[in-house]
Amino acid sequence: MDYTSIFWTLGVSFVLSVLFGPLFIPLLRRLKFGQQVRDDGPESHLKKSGTPTMGGIIILVALTLAFLKFADQGPEYWALLIACLGFGLVGFLDDYIKIVFKRSLGLTAKQKLFGQLLFSAIFCFILYQMDHSTSVGVPGTDWSVDLGWSYYLLVVIMFMGSTNAVNFTDGLDGLLSGTSALAFGAFAIIALEATQPQAAVFSAAVVGAVLGFLVYNAHPAKIFMGDTGSLGLGGGIAAVAILTKTELLLVVIGGVFVLEMLSVIIQVASFKTRGKRVFKMSPIHHHYELSGWSEWRVVTTFWFAGLLFAGIGLLLYKVS
Repeated sequence: MDYTSIFWTLGVSFVLSVLFGPLFIPLLRRLKFGQQVRDDGPESHLKKSGTPTMGGIIILVALTLAFLKFADQGPEYWALLIACLGFGLVGFLDDYIKIVFKRSLGLTAKQKLFGQLLFSAIFCFILYQMDHSTSVGVPGTDWSVDLGWSYYLLVVIMFMGSTNAVNFTDGLDGLLSGTSALAFGAFAIIALEATQPQAAVFSAAVVGAVLGFLVYNAHPAKIFMGDTGSLGLGGGIAAVAILTKTELLLVVIGGVFVLEMLSVIIQVASFKTRGKRVFKMSPIHHHYELSGWSEWRVVTTFWFAGLLFAGIGLLLYKVS
């Protein structure tokens, strides 16, 4: 496989995503699948109430069709689809319950955990059947350690951490669309270098789909991806990192996602132990909004940070 195939996959996925927008946005609006804005969030977000959500359906359908067209079937093929669409299904159910049944929390914590563990377990089973290596390399070095059976615990932790981190990032118009395009773009290059054609095609399909979605999701957003999109993207990027044997590199390439999740952990821990907040609001992108930054300035700054993290990740991969 070469870069030509990757560009074709990206292009087809992009076009499909752009074409699906005018079809899905009016439909979601008619179904009254509108965003519910947090009362304690930035005041500027109140005007976003009612904007169609669950737009992640556009991303998942576009990337899946492109992936089915250009990827060869095999264990990696099914593993990627199960990770992305499985976690996307959990997100879809969460979004659906929030909107249709007017439950602000959607799925209960136990229900969401069950779904995440179920698809993590299926993915682990496929890895076992593939005789996937259980060693983990340290980025930027030639060191590695074989974790044995505990490797599968790491896989589950990666899925849990990645889906939650990516979900926290989805809070501003275009923020997750842009940062995920950069992260998956880096993994597409790594997958080609690692001779993982399915992971390369999948990553390119995601890049095209989220960039196409960004046409409608950029500020001011006409649609949001919801948990349907964010959980699907979180599951997909973890799967790509696992299949390309760059498990720890995910922390670097997905640096923006990690910082978003850490800001939430720090905020909660500080408030529970000291009764004080470290940030004006978490995740951290809201802190900058409340500090006076425009939404566009926050988003573009985080995009730039995502580009830096992706570049550092590629550099570390090259020297490993």
